[in-house]
Amino acid sequence: MEFTAKQIAEFIGGRVEGNEQAKVHTFAKIEEGKEGAITFLSNPKYTHFIYETKASIVLVNDDLELEKSVNTTLIRVPNAYECVAKLMQMYAASLPKKTGIDPLAFISKTAEIGKDVYIGPFSYVGDGVKIGDGSLIYPHVTIYDGCQIGKNVTIHAGSVIGADGFGFAPNQDGYDKIPQLGIVIIEDNVEIGANTCVDRSTMGQTIIHKGVKLDNLIQVAHNCEIGENTVMSAQVGMAGSTKIGAWCMVGGQAGFSGHITIADKTNVGAQSGVISNTKGNGEQLIGAPAINPKVFFKARALDAKLPEMYRQIAQLQREIDELKKIVEVER
Repeated sequence: MEFTAKQIAEFIGGRVEGNEQAKVHTFAKIEEGKEGAITFLSNPKYTHFIYETKASIVLVNDDLELEKSVNTTLIRVPNAYECVAKLMQMYAASLPKKTGIDPLAFISKTAEIGKDVYIGPFSYVGDGVKIGDGSLIYPHVTIYDGCQIGKNVTIHAGSVIGADGFGFAPNQDGYDKIPQLGIVIIEDNVEIGANTCVDRSTMGQTIIHKGVKLDNLIQVAHNCEIGENTVMSAQVGMAGSTKIGAWCMVGGQAGFSGHITIADKTNVGAQSGVISNTKGNGEQLIGAPAINPKVFFKARALDAKLPEMYRQIAQLQREIDELKKIVEVER
């Protein structure tokens, strides 16, 4: 299926600079652009590629100022990143959608499966599980007994929903296992990346609210709760009973200690360690333990000066010691 620059511009409300009849049939990164492909430029770090890309059409922001002419057709829009996402969504929606249960999947007779659901090979769906309409369960996904999956949920390969939470009580001989009697509830329009684990609760529910997007290799422990439309990058770890608000953004490898509450719209930087409740909506955090970014970067700026500061302190200490000796002699 081909589209012209004029058609695309009309669809996304853009303005064409160049050949309105330039045609595209695929997508490409700007540094790998080829004839017949559409790409985009939103990160200034990639600006130099626009002068050499072979892509037929490039989406750019309205405020982009060119230093020289380009060989491609441009479509100027308020936000190139959002527009290319919109085009890719339109393209994906035109593709045939997988439905049905693969014969190599195991589905309990007591599970309730909605309409237009796809369950891939070697997936396991336990007793009493409920899966809502339009959900995609990719190969090797395991959904333990009693868990509830909403509508239009996507769970990628290898993920485990409803395994036991990490609950043990120490005794004289080792540890007694605390039975994990709760379930996992995943609401509508959630997407869960490959090999992510969401543990069942000790009692009650571990809850992933609607619109949440989880990357690959994320650990959500027992009794956690993630608010609506929160997004998390890969390798985030949540200890038990952590509650994260709505519209939060969490960078890769961030960690949360247990029994804390994170307010709505909190942004947590990559590899941060959050050990206490946050102060309020819109807070920015980075570092371990996580602190305000301005304080963090000021402290990190001092790191390079520490060796010299150490030498200066050592020299001052030697001078003080010499002065003490002089004072003692004069006495």
